[in-house]
Amino acid sequence: MKDFRAAYGQYAIVTGASSGIGEQFARHLGAAGVNVVLVARRKDRLEALAAELSRTHGTDNIVFALDLLADGAVDELAREVSDLDVGIVVANAGISSAGPLVNNSLATELDVLTLDAAVPLRMAHHFGGEFTRRGRGAIILVASSLEASATPFTANYAAAKAYVSSLGQALHYELKNHGVDVLVVSPGMTKTEGAQRSNGLDFQKISSTRMAPSQVVQAALHNLGKRARVIPGVTNKAADLLIKHALPRSLSVDMFGRLFSRALVDTAPRES
Repeated sequence: MKDFRAAYGQYAIVTGASSGIGEQFARHLGAAGVNVVLVARRKDRLEALAAELSRTHGTDNIVFALDLLADGAVDELAREVSDLDVGIVVANAGISSAGPLVNNSLATELDVLTLDAAVPLRMAHHFGGEFTRRGRGAIILVASSLEASATPFTANYAAAKAYVSSLGQALHYELKNHGVDVLVVSPGMTKTEGAQRSNGLDFQKISSTRMAPSQVVQAALHNLGKRARVIPGVTNKAADLLIKHALPRSLSVDMFGRLFSRALVDTAPRES
């Protein structure tokens, strides 16, 4: 694995760092000697993780308890780290919605769109500009294997992740000649708290096989600077190829619709 501090800078920002994939990004970067700015809402978890990383790896970690759905949150984050040698940004924070779209409140769906799509855009725009001006840096955008197709019963979430994937792959091309590496990582089903908490679908009825978050992060960091997008796991790669290149879009939508309809657990409309 490359020397991330030498290649990019002394600090990495990781959003959604209190659990799951974000926590593992923080752990792996800390183990590589990178100081981590830990961003999430749960300050107690961030402080415990920061102390552990400092104790274990001797890194200087910073806790920033922040709700990225709040107005001006990305601008506030940018101001807080303006004096640091930030070289890596991992836009991982996200929320999901599941079940029939019209059964979910519009506010919930707009939050999904904001946190999963607009916030990564804001981060890529700000830090991509900063990195371009100094001629080095890296941005990792966390998408999802569901980006490969329109996906009934996770319609808005899958659409948001498709946007992130398209954005990141385009930025990989735009910024590579400026010394900035951009990578999209598209995990399949992963053992995270978010997957366990999803309302509307029982994912155990779809598949009991889930990848460990550490495997997702290892694949991402191994491929950073080498390609535009990585899909962790052989099965996930094969499914992505099948959906994108072998199945007509109408068949892939029907396939996901049938698959996810078996996992519906709450189809009663909720008041918005």
